[in-house]
Amino acid sequence: MDRRDFLKVAGGTLLTATSCAYAFRFLTASSTIWAESGSPWSQRKWGMVIDLTKCREDCTACISACRRENNVAHHGDVRWDVHWIRKVNIRSKADSQGIEKPMLLLCNHCDKPPCAQVCPVQATYKRDDGIVIVDHHRCIGCRYCMIACPYNARQFNFKDNEDWPNTEQPKRSHGVAEACTLCAHRLDKGMKPACVEACENAGGGALLVGDLNDPDSDISRIISTRAVKRIREDLGTEPKVHYIGL
Repeated sequence: MDRRDFLKVAGGTLLTATSCAYAFRFLTASSTIWAESGSPWSQRKWGMVIDLTKCREDCTACISACRRENNVAHHGDVRWDVHWIRKVNIRSKADSQGIEKPMLLLCNHCDKPPCAQVCPVQATYKRDDGIVIVDHHRCIGCRYCMIACPYNARQFNFKDNEDWPNTEQPKRSHGVAEACTLCAHRLDKGMKPACVEACENAGGGALLVGDLNDPDSDISRIISTRAVKRIREDLGTEPKVHYIGL
């Protein structure tokens, strides 16, 4: 390689490295926009209570409402279907009769989310109000967040979703990680999450979302007066989804 060719290669390498550095600085800086103190969300901390004693095994109203509201991909194939909220049957090890009961699983919107800590491009971040969000424009599909999540709440969209029932929300595309957003777009408008509203309309009333920072809120009173549990509290992630009857 002569001197001229060397300078061309070296210059191109330097330009690429500089561009990458500036791009990373932009991503790092822009992510803090969503976590500034004094933001509209900084006074609240959203949490959820799921009363399993009211959750009917044959009811899937919350799951269907979540899919419609957030355009969650459903292809009718377990290999490609995405689940922001899912229902499973659990059985206590201490139960000799083997009786199973329904259990709802979704993103726990941890106060210390490991998914956000491992994301190399800060596509996952936590808003001041505690809601954990995935920026699909920034996500590179590395799936580190899925590995880090101890609740198996992250899903990967392998295929484009052709259905678009709610055109006010983004159409889901392949190659990105997804999880429940607690219907942040609805909470910001003073509305209830779609799953909570659907559960109420179905006569269940098993789901409640409220402000954990407000001691007079319904959710705070329930947590302080009822026997509630959180999944894997021992991990120190501080999950904000609480269960009654777990």
